[in-house]
Amino acid sequence: MTANQTKLTSLARQSERSKQIKLAKQRDTSQLAVSLVAYVFIGAFALFCFIPFWLVYIGSFTAESQIVQGFRMLPTKFTLDAYRFLLQGSQVYQSGFVSVFITVVGTAGAVLITSMFAYVAAHPKVKYRYVLSFYIYFTMLFPPGLVGYYLLISNWLGLRDSLLALLLPLLFSAFNSFLMTSYFRTLPFELNEAATVDGAHELYIFFRIIWPVSMPVIATIALFYALSYWNDWFNALMFIDDPHNQPLQMMLRRIVSNSQNLDYLNTNVNIPVSATGVQLSAVVITIGPIIFLYPFLQRYFIKGITIGAVKG
Repeated sequence: MTANQTKLTSLARQSERSKQIKLAKQRDTSQLAVSLVAYVFIGAFALFCFIPFWLVYIGSFTAESQIVQGFRMLPTKFTLDAYRFLLQGSQVYQSGFVSVFITVVGTAGAVLITSMFAYVAAHPKVKYRYVLSFYIYFTMLFPPGLVGYYLLISNWLGLRDSLLALLLPLLFSAFNSFLMTSYFRTLPFELNEAATVDGAHELYIFFRIIWPVSMPVIATIALFYALSYWNDWFNALMFIDDPHNQPLQMMLRRIVSNSQNLDYLNTNVNIPVSATGVQLSAVVITIGPIIFLYPFLQRYFIKGITIGAVKG
């Protein structure tokens, strides 16, 4: 190879390398532009969701004379009268106790029942697992009517004005059982076989081996059930007449729908508060406790919610 040929080859390589560098820079620029657009869109959507909550939060600390002029991003006249009026009544504590009770007991029971059913439905040696699964999933396609549902809870089971009327209807979800069954099927069956060879029975295998390695899906399902119980007001509307058994969501609905009837809160405080201020403070109190559940379950939530997203 002559000196000229060597020089031409070197120039060709440099030209090819320059093209590759240029293409890589264009690709990086395109990816940066797409990422920037995505971040702007997500940020704008998050801001769009956050602003109404912020207006309600700030409005609950604003005096009535300022609220009637419209919502503001910051309170121009700060006051705690609405919270003082609401928290010195007895109804908010009674309803808060009911909400916490049905959320804690209902979530614990629902997670236990759902996980045990999912373990059976995913177990390859259970003969009638497909029959059981079809029996549960059939209810997703053909749910019962509202009249039959009301007659079952109120007349046949006799649970009207009982906390069981708030607990039992949400105790099992076919959709949540589907998620847990899909997760249990991804676990290697060798875990079960090895424990069986060592003499472990099914309850020991489930609670000491399967349960610890299934924390992502269990935490995710627990969050779903907790939100369902905490936010449920429809069952209380249908089955609960006694104010002592009404949850916070039902208390909020009564305040919002009948703002002139604030004596429902059983408060003896003579504070001149507006109905709007009491409504806004009730909204903040109602949604406040459940928000603190997210940080404890956040590390499991992403992994648990993507269960079943990848096929094959």
